[in-house]
Amino acid sequence: MDILVCIKQVPASNKVEVDPVTGVLLRNGADSKMNPYDLYALETALKIREEVGGTISVISMGPPQAMAVIREAFAMGVDRGALLSDRRFGGADVLATSYTIAQGIKKMGDFDLILCGKQTTDGDTAQVGSEVSEWLNIPSVSNVKKISKVESDAITIEMDLPEELEIAKVQYPCLLSVDKDIFQPRLPSYVKKMDTADREIEVYSLDDMEDKDETHYGLNGSPTQVKRIFPPTANDHHEVWDGDGSEVADKLFDMITDMKFI
Repeated sequence: MDILVCIKQVPASNKVEVDPVTGVLLRNGADSKMNPYDLYALETALKIREEVGGTISVISMGPPQAMAVIREAFAMGVDRGALLSDRRFGGADVLATSYTIAQGIKKMGDFDLILCGKQTTDGDTAQVGSEVSEWLNIPSVSNVKKISKVESDAITIEMDLPEELEIAKVQYPCLLSVDKDIFQPRLPSYVKKMDTADREIEVYSLDDMEDKDETHYGLNGSPTQVKRIFPPTANDHHEVWDGDGSEVADKLFDMITDMKFI
């Protein structure tokens, strides 16, 4: 089975600068890590390969520093990795991001199963995986919490819905967005890290895509535009109020009213 896992490098902390003009995160120079939810997708791929055999590839989108998460995936046991990296991809919303990833997947080849984490910790939309499947015209399932059976032509999964647990059998090729705790992610292997230190990472730019129209990528291809983004103001002011509960409640009500919150 040929499996592809979509992974992403995200900021390692919430102290990230934002471009005041475009509203996008300034990632260069910031401490980064692999998106935690993607580790569950990687472990799912490794478990499936252990059961039925095959190959595992990963694809990521970002600046050259994002190669670090592909190297980490190699150290976990992944066979192949590709990075979509081009300044013209920058500033993409979920629509342009999913389209770029779908174009990159087509460049890499055909896959039986594509796996994604539930969401990313920097965007938190949980939309990219499903949108990638739409661009590729393949079925997808989100909130997958268990792999029940892996067959030669289909995979049976359990998805966690708000009020019920649903079981579905999905034909290949398909895309699954897995929830956390589907499997416990393994740690990268130092031996594998050394063995794969010189392994090539494929790097694709817009010029390598089947669709080379710049208006479909990055800020140009993003119908969602950030109007304004700013960090919350730190509140270092502390005030102690005297009085019983009723008096304190009255003071709080007056303060909220003066602030025009109600």
